[in-house]
Amino acid sequence: MSAKQDVQRDGQRDWSDHYWWSGDGVRLHARVYPGPEGSDAAPPILCLPGLARNARDFEALAPHVARHRKVIVVEFRGRGESAFAKDPMTYVPLTYVQDVVALLGEQGIDRFAAIGTSLGGLVAMLMAASLPGRLVGAVLNDVGPELETAGLDRIRDYIGAGGGQPTWMHAARAVAELNRAIYPGYVIHDWLRLTKRTHRLTPEGRIVTDYDKQIAAPLRVPNADAAGMDMWPAYRAFGSVPLLILRGELSDILARGAAGRMASELPHARLVEVPGVGHAPTLDETEARAAIDAWAADLPTA
Repeated sequence: MSAKQDVQRDGQRDWSDHYWWSGDGVRLHARVYPGPEGSDAAPPILCLPGLARNARDFEALAPHVARHRKVIVVEFRGRGESAFAKDPMTYVPLTYVQDVVALLGEQGIDRFAAIGTSLGGLVAMLMAASLPGRLVGAVLNDVGPELETAGLDRIRDYIGAGGGQPTWMHAARAVAELNRAIYPGYVIHDWLRLTKRTHRLTPEGRIVTDYDKQIAAPLRVPNADAAGMDMWPAYRAFGSVPLLILRGELSDILARGAAGRMASELPHARLVEVPGVGHAPTLDETEARAAIDAWAADLPTA
């Protein structure tokens, strides 16, 4: 199914919707930012959101990066405008890889770069390992081959829980209560922005999280978290491509030692710590944006 061709460049919307089908019949959605005229030869950048996130996570970064090349922001199954999966046990990284590979095939994309936040970074690592030679660069946002158990337990405790809120302000206060230690410098304006990226308004007028609560099902399976997997071989599959490792200074997911080892393992890996935030940086931060700009400048243009 092809993208809508109604890209608006009025300062409000500079992307088009694209829908495609997974191998098991789930209708999936992405936002496509076309890039400047004449940039079609450059490998596009795929933006891959975190576990409970959607395309709105990249609503500020994607148009910024698309000034130079095409950007595709994927919504994993069960998030945003992508349909819910019938089998909740398909909410796992290997299935997300298959879904993205289906998109690449449908779009005729051979080589590409990836910006992955948390879960999206794990998907990028698995794609580097399973699609050798096709990934030309990657940003791993507060994620790596070693994940901290404390952070994973925190995520497992809240993912899929909670009900709706009557107003956006109520929802923002609930989000602030849950995430104050992650973004200690946020004020109410910031919490509202984050809430509107992660929540939606139901037809009944309630504000709810914008994902299928069943994405938590695989996390409930004993011994099924990423902390028990050896992801270092997948990480090393990035080889010599430009690689940016972003770590939130307060992160409880990516330890400083693990991030340092990542930077030392590969020849073109660069580590940047984003001050004052935990898991994960929103990529709106000045330090994160500057680092991504420098990384993108090193990507191949043809």
